[in-house]
Amino acid sequence: MKTDPKDKVQMDQDCSKNDLMAVKDALEVLSGRWKLQILICLLDGSKRFKEISKEVVGISDKMLSKELKDLETNQLVKRTVHETFPPMVEYTATEHTSSLYSVIAALKNWGYLHREKIIG
Repeated sequence: MKTDPKDKVQMDQDCSKNDLMAVKDALEVLSGRWKLQILICLLDGSKRFKEISKEVVGISDKMLSKELKDLETNQLVKRTVHETFPPMVEYTATEHTSSLYSVIAALKNWGYLHREKIIG
């Protein structure tokens, strides 16, 4: 699938300093190897720490904890502590996370296309 040169020209003309800052902000929030994987894991409902750890293969507990805190700071994940003994903690994707669904779908689709182009 080739990009039409007209599209590139249009994109270049429309690209302002504010556009670049917006993309930079988005990438800062979602950057790294794990954040999108964690969010995708939480799209189908609340999960406990160990459930996330098992689904996001290869992430250490320390890194998962850090990434969950970052996502919570950016209001993409909600942490709920249940008053049980021992305390139970659940993580849930927030309503704000739903604004990323189209981004995640686009990345997934591009990933399939890219994999097919590179691997065949």
